[in-house]
Amino acid sequence: MLRQRVITALILGTVVLLGIFLLPPTAILLVVAALILAGAWEWSAFTKVQGAVARVAFLVLIAAGMAAMWWVGPSSPRLENVMLGTGMWWLIALLWVALLPAVINPGSAALAGILVLLPAWLALVRLHASSPQLLLFVLLLVVAADVGAYFSGRAFGRHKLAPRVSPGKTWEGCAGGCAGAMLMGLVGSAWFGFSVGPFLALCAVVFVASVIGDLTESMFKRHAGLKDSGSLLPGHGGVMDRIDSVTAAAPIFLLGIERLGWWR
Repeated sequence: MLRQRVITALILGTVVLLGIFLLPPTAILLVVAALILAGAWEWSAFTKVQGAVARVAFLVLIAAGMAAMWWVGPSSPRLENVMLGTGMWWLIALLWVALLPAVINPGSAALAGILVLLPAWLALVRLHASSPQLLLFVLLLVVAADVGAYFSGRAFGRHKLAPRVSPGKTWEGCAGGCAGAMLMGLVGSAWFGFSVGPFLALCAVVFVASVIGDLTESMFKRHAGLKDSGSLLPGHGGVMDRIDSVTAAAPIFLLGIERLGWWR
């Protein structure tokens, strides 16, 4: 399983790296849109609404949202409120996961999918348009956290992080993930020339957001009775299983660098 997971990750990493630096902004916009639509199709199963028509309707809704943001212009100041609202949404998601993980119905699951997927598309596109290196960094930050959490959780995991949502995750794994994120943060501060203290603080917040994103998807998968969101990626599950942390990390990272005056 680990071997398959590593092979898939290496292939994905290569494709992502080439895409970030070789594709023009318009192509990246379309590629990220396709990725988000694949995630939307998987998320539609979380609503537990039966029938292909309802799932396609959710897909069309997400596509229409991305089209509307494209028409306004992903870099337009008029979309600033989307990013600000996203920060509020992830705070609500944290409370939802911690206090009311069983309180889910088709409508709330669909609304959550919109709040997860559309801001993620906007953040990823805006990061790439500003600096492909910033987009690469936030992806590497999530990977470093995932790797740290995986190995520390397997080696030392004893205390459950959120047993009602994701029984396999532990506080020890979370600590290892935080350590991985902080190491990547040190690399990032040297990479971009950002002040170490504020940037590490931002990376810590982004790491927490990535954990919330992961747990939020796990909550909805558990509600739907699914182990994985799909089977497209061997060793990883579906698209949402791979991008769940990124959907929260990218908007929060974008908000942070904007508020710290590092937006390029």
